[in-house]
Amino acid sequence: MYPDLEPYDHGLLDVGDGNRVYWEVCGNPDGKPALVVHGGPGSGAGAWWRRYFDPSKYKVVLVDQRNCGRSTPDAAEPDVDLSTNTTAHLIADFEQLRRQLGISRWLILGASWGATLGLAYAEQHPEAISEVVLFSVTNTTRREVDWITREMGRIFPEEWARFRDGVPEGQRDGNLPLAYSGLLHDPDPEVRDRAARNWCDWEDTHVRTHPGWRPDSRYDDPVFRLRLARLVTHYWGHAAWLEEDVLVREAGKLAEIPGVLIHGRLDISSPADVAWRMAQAWPGAELHLVEQEGHGAGGADTKELILEALDRFALRP
Repeated sequence: MYPDLEPYDHGLLDVGDGNRVYWEVCGNPDGKPALVVHGGPGSGAGAWWRRYFDPSKYKVVLVDQRNCGRSTPDAAEPDVDLSTNTTAHLIADFEQLRRQLGISRWLILGASWGATLGLAYAEQHPEAISEVVLFSVTNTTRREVDWITREMGRIFPEEWARFRDGVPEGQRDGNLPLAYSGLLHDPDPEVRDRAARNWCDWEDTHVRTHPGWRPDSRYDDPVFRLRLARLVTHYWGHAAWLEEDVLVREAGKLAEIPGVLIHGRLDISSPADVAWRMAQAWPGAELHLVEQEGHGAGGADTKELILEALDRFALRP
């Protein structure tokens, strides 16, 4: 990967409804524009994202999506209002920032939830997108949410039973993300913290399907735990406010946009058929299924494929 970069510009974008979205730009001011779409929802755009880009060729824009990272207000605040944090709001934020920065088109690099958001953005605004590189591909459909919050219990039955039992008995057969969301907004801080721990324990479990897995140290931070759990349950509980399978149905809108999809074969919590179906529906998209690797970009082969795609696209006008 490339050396770490320091931003040469940054700010807080006032997107309305009391929200201010953090953004930063690094690399070559005259380089090819690229937008980083982070995962979670709620992870924030960490500095490690910058290292995928050749700093001499790319103008890299990183954004902390609403209510996470350095954006305000923080989803971890006790009385935060998430009603104006939806997929449509995040897409509008990207477009507002693109216009403010004077960018006509930019490449998208996204992962996990960022793949869902990146695809939704590209399908709504294809004229603004030059290329797309996604890894750990998701669409955040109700089918996928049900898989990750229920059917993955077949892989980790004991851990899933603890996860399910973290909500009141009368809610255990319903929408588990919404049930957890209610607990995460409870007036009692002990109820909130216990729910955040239970949720993040399951988050750390369902990705534990590949060699070399290590626990995510970010979950040791109670503020991060609450922020992430609140945002993930908010989005998963509503299937990202997207019509079921709409991203696959409307993939034809991406026909003129080169795309690279990278997915670990051992990413059981986000099964490879999601990436495969998208590649089948997206004319000209490349699909790389990486053996012996799971969710995220921890594996050497996944990193190599990301770097290769970005280096190749850097040469496109």
